[in-house]
Amino acid sequence: MIEKVNGIELNYKVTGNGEPIVLIHGHPFDHTMWFPQVKAFSGSYKVITPDLRGYGQSGLPKSSKTTFEDYATDVVRLMDFLEIHSFHLAGLSMGGQIIMEIFRQAPGRIKSLTFADTFAGPDTTEVKQGRYDTADRLEKEGMDAYAEEVIYKMIKPEHVTSMPEIAGHVIKMMKETSPLAAATALRARAERINYLEEVLPEINIPTLVIVGREDEFTPVAKAEELKENLKNCKLVIIEDAGHMPNFEHPGEFNKVVLDFLKSINSHSGLN
Repeated sequence: MIEKVNGIELNYKVTGNGEPIVLIHGHPFDHTMWFPQVKAFSGSYKVITPDLRGYGQSGLPKSSKTTFEDYATDVVRLMDFLEIHSFHLAGLSMGGQIIMEIFRQAPGRIKSLTFADTFAGPDTTEVKQGRYDTADRLEKEGMDAYAEEVIYKMIKPEHVTSMPEIAGHVIKMMKETSPLAAATALRARAERINYLEEVLPEINIPTLVIVGREDEFTPVAKAEELKENLKNCKLVIIEDAGHMPNFEHPGEFNKVVLDFLKSINSHSGLN
């Protein structure tokens, strides 16, 4: 479904019934990266999976600059349109940072946060420049070569051959992403605020941190940093997984998230 919110055409899908949970995809993907979770969660929850602006079938403003905050505001406005006041939130990688921003913008509306393979601190000068350089490259060269290179970091290298359907889907999402949209997000992300210092201390709701043991983009140490800076947090490391454990071991990933959500409903928090 496509709806105009916050001045852009935003594509999203709603599956199932129950308490709402919003799943925010990473870069450079689209809402279909969550298909194993939609299938598992929609029996008990109303699952909302938007395409972030510029990704998938969502539009990108032609005239105005997109800031990192805009990606979050789009989701908040979508929830307004759907008349959903409070909801659970989960995000992977860049999506994990976007849900930090959603919490910053609408803290009273979020029931829980699930951070998958993400980190909260600012980029180093080198990483920040790398985002700008990659943005320039994608606009000049397109997505194909980039996708073939980074697939070995998006999932565990061995899984590129041992899980061909998963690897194929990840590569397809990357290659179908608009180079301009990917570049826009990289530049916006490079300018994001320091969520580690500015947002994490304000989070007082149940949180779950998940990370693949062999994630090269956001290693386990980054997940442990999140855990140390969150008040009500559970950390789960998924073995034999890279940057996308939701794809590489969906059964385990889904059980961890569903158990976490069940614990909130049963005990109003974590033990």
